[in-house]
Amino acid sequence: MEVLPGFRLRVRFNDGTAGTVDMAMFVKSEAAGVFTALRDEKTFRQAKVRLGAVSWPGDLDLAPDAMHNAVKEHGTWVLE
Repeated sequence: MEVLPGFRLRVRFNDGTAGTVDMAMFVKSEAAGVFTALRDEKTFRQAKVRLGAVSWPGDLDLAPDAMHNAVKEHGTWVLE
């Protein structure tokens, strides 16, 4: 996993599926909830893979199965 500019991630799964995760619209939206903490790019850049999921400090993480399915089908997962 690599953090990219603009609240995006480059991901690669064990089965070779690879693509991007675009969180720009989501982290800036009113629906972001606890993910509003990621509006700070310094915090967003702290993304790590932990137990198979992309996660951030404060117990924030993304669902790896939903991410895998979207990336496999579309090459990208855009969270809105």
